[in-house]
Amino acid sequence: MLSDVMSEALNKQINRELYSGYLCLSLSAYFDRENLPGFAHWMRQHAHEEQAHAMKIYEFLVDRHVKITFKAINEPQPDFESPVAAARIFLSHEMKGSKDIYALHELAQAEKTYEVQPTLLWFIDAHTEEEKLGRKILDQLEMIGDDGAALLLLDDELGQRAGGAPEPVATNSTSLT
Repeated sequence: MLSDVMSEALNKQINRELYSGYLCLSLSAYFDRENLPGFAHWMRQHAHEEQAHAMKIYEFLVDRHVKITFKAINEPQPDFESPVAAARIFLSHEMKGSKDIYALHELAQAEKTYEVQPTLLWFIDAHTEEEKLGRKILDQLEMIGDDGAALLLLDDELGQRAGGAPEPVATNSTSLT
């Protein structure tokens, strides 16, 4: 049985994942306005992933008959100075998200909530990959500088990324994985 502290922390994580998706949609809208459809596609894919992450935790709590509480989702910033600035915000947000997951894992360890620990390790792995990709794209944008042709090549590459649909979420599962 999950403690009230762990239940509340997981509920807060649902909200953080939903906000992350909301931020990615805001970034997608910015990239669409900037005529960078590949970047917009990448951010929409990521928004779907964040929604799926929220649902993983949601299902975990539902399966344990834990009350789910939703809070207001903060409004993400709608405008960004440049594609580089937008990529910096994305990477910074992912890094903060990693810290939140680490804190949840530490709480699960301290409370000996063994059933959630494997899933939190999955989230740690997912964040590691998201940070790696975000850092790569930011590095490439910084190398590109003001080279519009190179920016369009990167945009095309991001537009060809597969995926975009949320991963399936199992119902009535006993774990988050």
